[in-house]
Amino acid sequence: MDINAGGFKSTGTYIASPELMSAVNVSIALSKPLLIKGEPGTGKTMLARAIAESLEMPIITWNIKSTTKAQDGLYMYDTIQRLYDGQFGEEGVDDISRYIKLGKLGEAFISEKKVVLLIDEIDKADLEFPNDLLWELDQMEFYIHETKETIKAKHRPVVIITSNAEKELPDAFLRRCIFHYIAFPDRELMDEIVRTHFDKIDEHILAEAMDVFYQIRDEKSVKKKPSTSELIDWINALQLGGISADTIKQKLPFIGTVIKKDEDLETVSHMSVV
Repeated sequence: MDINAGGFKSTGTYIASPELMSAVNVSIALSKPLLIKGEPGTGKTMLARAIAESLEMPIITWNIKSTTKAQDGLYMYDTIQRLYDGQFGEEGVDDISRYIKLGKLGEAFISEKKVVLLIDEIDKADLEFPNDLLWELDQMEFYIHETKETIKAKHRPVVIITSNAEKELPDAFLRRCIFHYIAFPDRELMDEIVRTHFDKIDEHILAEAMDVFYQIRDEKSVKKKPSTSELIDWINALQLGGISADTIKQKLPFIGTVIKKDEDLETVSHMSVV
């Protein structure tokens, strides 16, 4: 059986490698979260949106911060609002359910349609965060103590979890995930990716910009390697600015769209770009 048949495929705006498509479709078939790693700019967050588009599902995004707790994704009991309403004689204050607000995981569970749930940059939270979600992601349910109600998923969401590898994730959490590392695109794949962002593109500008871009990325002393999105921005700026392709390597116009650190700018200005 072809696990990719009828599953996730590249879209008009997102080009996925065969390996990435297989990883997505395996995670869906096995009903396991897909943990995506890769350097910034490799399309980890965009992947979830592409999956939603390809499979015609809504998407719910849970953006993780350093202060995020697992409980935030389940529900919040607004005790302050209830106290405020009680002081001012509001009706229905005894109905605790009025003061329960579901988090992103809760929203995904009660959705009438199967959704893509993106848990974005999980490694930003503290080390306990992934383990605190193990039960909910395994069992697809959680308990609201205040109302003595169990929230069960009507449809198991497609769970995509991204990480920038800033912290090591717990082994118990990793065992429950399908893992895929998005390698930085080679020139052939990058050519496909860039073309999806332009209705028309100057072939000479594309070729010259790609030459410079990959030379910069190959330069060991460059600390912040430019990303895919920065290459797209640069090509766009070059075309809008009416820059001649012949001058790109000589003058490096609008290089600030690609280089974002002073020391890298110094390095690139002394590079022999050919």
